[in-house]
Amino acid sequence: MNIKSLLLGSAAALVAVSGARAADVIVPVAPEPADYVRICDVYGTGFYYIPGTETCLKIGGYVRYKIIAAGNVEDDFGINYLTNAENDDYLVRSRVRVRLNFDVREETELGTLRAFARVQAENNGSFGDAAYGMDQGYIQLGGLTMGYLDTLWTEGDGLLTDTDLAVGDFQVNRISYTYAADGFSAALSIEDDNTGDFAPDVVARLAYEGGWGSVYLAGSYDEETGNSFAIDNTIYGAPFPFIAVQPLLNVSNAGDAFALKAGLSLKDLVATDSELKIEGTYAFDPSQYSQIGLFAKNSGGFSLVLDTIPVEWQVGAGYAQSFGKLGVALSGAYGETFDYNAAALGGNPEIGDGNYYKLVGNVGYEITKNFDMLAEVSYANFDFNGNSVIGNTDTSFDQVAGFLQFVRSF
Repeated sequence: MNIKSLLLGSAAALVAVSGARAADVIVPVAPEPADYVRICDVYGTGFYYIPGTETCLKIGGYVRYKIIAAGNVEDDFGINYLTNAENDDYLVRSRVRVRLNFDVREETELGTLRAFARVQAENNGSFGDAAYGMDQGYIQLGGLTMGYLDTLWTEGDGLLTDTDLAVGDFQVNRISYTYAADGFSAALSIEDDNTGDFAPDVVARLAYEGGWGSVYLAGSYDEETGNSFAIDNTIYGAPFPFIAVQPLLNVSNAGDAFALKAGLSLKDLVATDSELKIEGTYAFDPSQYSQIGLFAKNSGGFSLVLDTIPVEWQVGAGYAQSFGKLGVALSGAYGETFDYNAAALGGNPEIGDGNYYKLVGNVGYEITKNFDMLAEVSYANFDFNGNSVIGNTDTSFDQVAGFLQFVRSF
């Protein structure tokens, strides 16, 4: 046997063995491609693509624990309107709120299509079960907005404190359109006044925003002011979540009403990381777009009843300053009211017109990322000319309120 024959024989044997082994090899099936969640940075941080679609979703919200305290409301005749279950002339309670925001967006040939939903639950501790509800829900396509959300009248208003002293702060079903370009915006809103007739309320707003701050002018037409309406739970403009709201706009003349509001915001004018804001409102007639919370009184020691009052005009200013993780804010407002019928004050009809002022101060601190605390104190004083609840004379009320809250946002 020569060398050539030996090599050929070895090669043949190797091929035979390899073929036998190849028959035993298991070829794995290629895995199907996984559709992993992708980041969607078109609309800012926190958005991601819903798998299998070009639709972007963001889920956020917060959990808040809040301790609220309010001093007694007492008139010139020593009548107390606020006591607790132990007959003390003050109230202290706690409340927990859980809020979830769902923001869904995608691009279409007509512009950005958006759906926004906000749901939340609030608990009054041992004083009641959690209250669940839809706080907002609306659709947007380009500049078109339709759904349930804050009235256009409240957009951009408020005086920088948590109790922002805004007038006419409520939510409605509305359809509106906003044109925006180069910092300028013009908006028109058709709003359901809940009267059941065909004619709606109408709100218009012009605004400009730049690096220096912003300015706006808004006008409202209230088709019918005699109806009841819901406002944010407030005591003198301060959030007071355990109030059982009795919304009444009891005025001597109900009908069509017009109101105007303007505001100016200046950033870093006084110091770096500061904002100064000035705001004013004037109503030609009593209107739900120009009203505030009057005061609260107890009901059986467990709940409060809040009345509202129509404002003829109000001017106010607020200032906020940040020092890194620490922030402080101050605000104040002065105004005059229309003649007022106080059905919630024991049935005596006429209180008359009057004036009021409110002062608010707070301190906030970022404990760590996405975890903040805020402490706020407010004072309000109302002075009316007319009939009090016990006779034909002038009367006045004042109250101190405040809260401490902790918020974990996400």
